[in-house]
Amino acid sequence: MTCNNFFHSTELFRIAERTSGQTPYMVVTQDQTGKCVAHMLALLRWHGTWIPPFIYKQGRVYGEGEYEDSCENKEQVFGLMLYEINRFFRRKLALYTEFSALSQKMFGYQHFRQNKYFPMNWQEIHNSLHSMPPENRLSKKTLKRIAHAESAGVTTSEVATKEELQLFYNHLKNHFRSKIKRFIPSEEMFTKLYQNQHTKTFITQYKNKLIGGCTIILSQGNAYLWYLASKRKTFYPLHPDTVTVWNAIKYAHANHCEHFYFLYAGLPFKKSQFREFILKFGGKPVTKYRWFRIYIPWVNRVFSWLYRQ
Repeated sequence: MTCNNFFHSTELFRIAERTSGQTPYMVVTQDQTGKCVAHMLALLRWHGTWIPPFIYKQGRVYGEGEYEDSCENKEQVFGLMLYEINRFFRRKLALYTEFSALSQKMFGYQHFRQNKYFPMNWQEIHNSLHSMPPENRLSKKTLKRIAHAESAGVTTSEVATKEELQLFYNHLKNHFRSKIKRFIPSEEMFTKLYQNQHTKTFITQYKNKLIGGCTIILSQGNAYLWYLASKRKTFYPLHPDTVTVWNAIKYAHANHCEHFYFLYAGLPFKKSQFREFILKFGGKPVTKYRWFRIYIPWVNRVFSWLYRQ
């Protein structure tokens, strides 16, 4: 089994397997000779919220899996894997399953529908790093903010010690404590990712105080912003969120990444402060689908009707 995509790799499987709060499952498809032609990593997570049911299981998949060059019909193979994931997570009493970051908006449309998933339009944003230097995409206002913060003593650096990693994790947990949607993995997972070459974590400091940080994933020549947290309200004049993201983009460009993807670009509302924020870096917005299947039949029917296409 070839693993070039970190989101569907045995590396990430083993990391998730050894951390609490989630269980990984690898779906493997073989041809008639027993050769693996495709695989997909799916995560079953325990998710807690401030509203009922307070704690529940969620199935989560990033992308459509990874396929060998010999795989002739990717969508048909994807349909087989989707069916197995759907059946398995329903048996495991997951509340719902979510697919995101598909390579193309219409990929697997027929198979999602056959398995009773409903789509939500979801804007994704990415920056091209190969066509021009990333600073050329910034507005004068953004460049001025970054220069002001740096002249005031704000610095961003890659996490170098476990103590710094723990500071970042505590900051991340506090930042997302009141957020309903986001799932924060356990500290164990961040520790294991810190030891992995595909993951980089950055912290932004001012006068030896942590005011921001982010984690990016490097896979197949691209960088993906996974988590971002900052004290942007407390230190608004220093714009720690802007400085943190900018330094992550610079790192990706310096390490020859072709694109910088924002895995989370805000909820799919017409107005989104976070989406407006990340568009300031000159990224390209693309509307794609996120697919959901709720395992309470009547609730799934209601949402399927509300989000009918």
